[in-house]
Amino acid sequence: MQDLRYPIGLFVYEGPYSPEQRSELIKSILHVPSQYRQALEGLSEQQLNMPYREGGWTVRQVVHHVADSHMNGYVRTKLALTEANPSIKPYEEARWADLGDTFETPLDVSLSLLEALHVRWVNVFKTMQEADYQKTFFHPGSQQSVTLDYQLGNYDWHGRHHLAHVTRLKERMGW
Repeated sequence: MQDLRYPIGLFVYEGPYSPEQRSELIKSILHVPSQYRQALEGLSEQQLNMPYREGGWTVRQVVHHVADSHMNGYVRTKLALTEANPSIKPYEEARWADLGDTFETPLDVSLSLLEALHVRWVNVFKTMQEADYQKTFFHPGSQQSVTLDYQLGNYDWHGRHHLAHVTRLKERMGW
């Protein structure tokens, strides 16, 4: 039985990436917001409030989480490009997913935010030089420095990972 928590598997860093691989990852990141819009099209409020698995987040929480996470990822990218191995601020993503804005904000707000954010983020990634991909930020939670090369692959995976939570739920439920 497939683990519903990881419908596309765990992230595995296969880097350092070649320029061609990076180009494909960047394209994937650019297109993820429109894939969310397509996946959410026609879903009812009841469907949006359904967890993708027992004990998991609702579809609504997943979408708002992706916007929250990718905002943090974008800021971390820019910090690494402008400072020497800056220490980033981790956040309690599960607690963020339970805050009032998650339940009161229309999904279109987070989808529009994600679309605009991804255009900006893609433009940062596209204009980075080879050496920039080896720049790092320090994550106090893991006690590791993370390269921007890793960050690119991780956030490509992250967007597709949560998209699969939505699309696989739709498949299982016959929506």
